[in-house]
Amino acid sequence: MTLQDKVGKAIVQLRKGRGISQETFAFEAGIDRRYMSDIENGKRNISLDILERVCQQLGIKISEFFGVVEKINE
Repeated sequence: MTLQDKVGKAIVQLRKGRGISQETFAFEAGIDRRYMSDIENGKRNISLDILERVCQQLGIKISEFFGVVEKINE
């Protein structure tokens, strides 16, 4: 599993853990829903700007996010 895949899975895990739909999450973070879907499915390489918006929307620090990414099993 690539880092890109793990980042996507971490976003899904954290988003679903907060009970937020992908569509609502993307809208509130100012990210196109299709782009968000591609990120979550490991099809897009996330930019730092988008990563920052994702973490802000999740209410976590970027360092905390990567802690979750590291725990994603292959």
